[in-house]
Amino acid sequence: MATKCGKCGPGYPTPLEAMKGPREEIVYLPCIYRNTGIEAPDYLATVDIDPKSPQYCQVIHRLPMPNLKDELHHSGWNTCSSCFGDSTKSRDKLMLPCLMSSRIYVVDVGSNPRAPKLHKVIEAEDIHAKCGLGYIHTSHCLASGEVMVSSLGDPKGNGKGGFVLLDGETFEVKGTWERPGGAAPMGYDFWYQPRHNVMISTEWAAPNVFRDGFNPADVEAGLYGSHIHVWDWQRHEIVQTLPLQDGLIPLEVRFLHNPDAAQGFVGCALSSTIQRFYKNQGGTWSVEKVIQVPPKKVKGWLLPEMPSLITDILLSLDDRFLYFSNWLHGDLRQYDISDPHRPRLTGQLFLGGSIVKGGPVQVLEDQELKCQPEPLVVKGKRVPGGPQMIQLSLDGKRLYVTTSLYSAWDKQFYPDLIREGSVMLQIDVDTVKGGLKLNPNFLVDFGKEPLGPALAHELRYPGGDCSSDIWL
Repeated sequence: MATKCGKCGPGYPTPLEAMKGPREEIVYLPCIYRNTGIEAPDYLATVDIDPKSPQYCQVIHRLPMPNLKDELHHSGWNTCSSCFGDSTKSRDKLMLPCLMSSRIYVVDVGSNPRAPKLHKVIEAEDIHAKCGLGYIHTSHCLASGEVMVSSLGDPKGNGKGGFVLLDGETFEVKGTWERPGGAAPMGYDFWYQPRHNVMISTEWAAPNVFRDGFNPADVEAGLYGSHIHVWDWQRHEIVQTLPLQDGLIPLEVRFLHNPDAAQGFVGCALSSTIQRFYKNQGGTWSVEKVIQVPPKKVKGWLLPEMPSLITDILLSLDDRFLYFSNWLHGDLRQYDISDPHRPRLTGQLFLGGSIVKGGPVQVLEDQELKCQPEPLVVKGKRVPGGPQMIQLSLDGKRLYVTTSLYSAWDKQFYPDLIREGSVMLQIDVDTVKGGLKLNPNFLVDFGKEPLGPALAHELRYPGGDCSSDIWL
C-alpha cells in the first residue's frame, strides 16, 4: 500500500506525500476480553472499511492470542517512514505490546494482510530479565531498523518509564534504550524528532495504581503523572523534566509531523487540557496550556465535578488540525492549529458519553452546553461508552473512532460497555472550513462478536498512519 519507487523503503518520503496515499481498505484493532467475564484470549480483528466491498463494516478475520488476560492495547510497526530510504525494509509485522502481561506479540500482516498470523511471542520473562521493565505500551520503529517500546513499570508494577529495544529483524530483546538507571519515574507514550535531537515521553501512573480501577484518593496522594520528560535522542538520557500546569495524567504525545518542527502537543486526561511543548531559542524546552475543557458540576457520578477526560489526540499529516476525544463528556473535537499558540475550535460532535439525557448523571452546571446531549443511536444501536481511540485517514477526510479505554476503567465508568461491547464509528471531516459529521451508515458492533462482547481499542492501517509514522 506504500508509494512504490525504484529504491524506496516503507511508508512515504514526507508527511505531505503520505496524504496522497491510497484510501484505507482494512484496519487492524486489538480486541480485549480481560475484565469482561469472558474467559477467552484477546485477539486482533481485521475490519473491512472499503465502501465498495460486500464485507464493508464487517470483521473479516480474528487472530486470537495464545494466552488469556494480556490486555492488548496499542500497536506499532516493525518499520515505517523513518526507514523510507532503506529499500531492504518492508512494513510487514505488527507489534502488539500487552499492557498487563508484558508480552509482545509480533504479527505477520505481510503474507496475507486480510488474514494476519502470529509470527513470534516475546515473553515477559525475557523483557523482565534483560530490561527490568514491564507493563509495556507504545511501540515505534526507529531509523536504525530497531523497534522501541515504552514501559509503565518494573516487573512488580511499580512506576518505571523505560524503553525496551528490539532487533527489527529477529525481534530479540536487546536491552533498554535508555542508559542503565536512567528510566523516568513513570511512563506511557513517547515521540521523537531527530532533527532536534529530542524525544518527549509522558506518564500515566504506576501499574499498581491504575490496574484495578481509578481511585480519586490516588490523585490526592500524587500517584498520577503530571510531568513530561525531554530526552537527548543521541545520548539516550533525560535532559529536562517539565512540570505541567493543569496537566494531570499526560497521555498521548504528538510532535508536529513536519520533521523540522520543534513543537507538539500532549493531551492531559484528568485535567482535560491540551499542552503545547516547544523548543526555546537557547535549546531548552518549555510547555504551555493552550486548550482547557471545563469540568461539569454533576449529580449521580463518582465525583461532584466530571472532567472531560481527554484520552487520545491526533494531528493531521499537514499539521493543520488537532483532534481529541473527551471520553467522559462524550464529544470529539477538531481544532485548527495553523497558529499553534491559539488553537481554534472548528468541529465538535457528541458520540455517547456519561452526560447523555436519560442516563444516571444529572448536569447541574455546564460552562459549555445549554442542555445534556441526546444518546447516540447508529443503525439501531444505542452506542455505549464515549469516543476514545481515534485514527485519521491519510487524506484527513475520515476519522475512525472506538469507545474502549482500558478494561478496568471501562468496567468502572461504563459498565454497559462490558455488557454490550464497544463500537467503531466513522466521522466525515470538512478539511476546508473545518467541521465533523457522523457517517450514519458506518457501524462496527463488537457486541456481536462470536465469543461475546469485546472491547476494541487502537486502530492501524496496513500502510501506516498519523500516529504510527515518524519522518526524519
